[in-house]
Amino acid sequence: MKRFVLEHFIPLMVPFDAKPLSRDFNIKWTPTLITLGSDRREHHRTVGFLDPDGFVANGLLGIGKYHFDNSRYREAVASFEEALTLQPEGNCAAEAIFLKGVSLYKISGDRKPLKEVYETLQQRFPDSEWAGKAEPYRQF
Repeated sequence: MKRFVLEHFIPLMVPFDAKPLSRDFNIKWTPTLITLGSDRREHHRTVGFLDPDGFVANGLLGIGKYHFDNSRYREAVASFEEALTLQPEGNCAAEAIFLKGVSLYKISGDRKPLKEVYETLQQRFPDSEWAGKAEPYRQF
């Protein structure tokens, strides 16, 4: 886990009551893990403790969301796939499935990955918010 953090992030520990950073980033509880880009724009946030695999999977989701937000869809897909390989049923899996499918659509313009997102989420995570967000894709 330490190696993953050092290879992919510039870690910074900010106590929840340390002003002005805790105020600037709306940190209300610890631990709050925020993935920021070099422009200080937030791409992902998780609050609360995670087991080591969950921590890494959430880090990969954050990296994927950074790539997604910067229209680097192939890199995003790779990060989402890595997160899903590490924790296929973890707390970030449904979001990774959703964003992976959207990224594949953005790459190809083919709607098939969106339909697959809907079907996969209905099968594996039917009660998740991401299954609801994928509902319109059932038509494709």
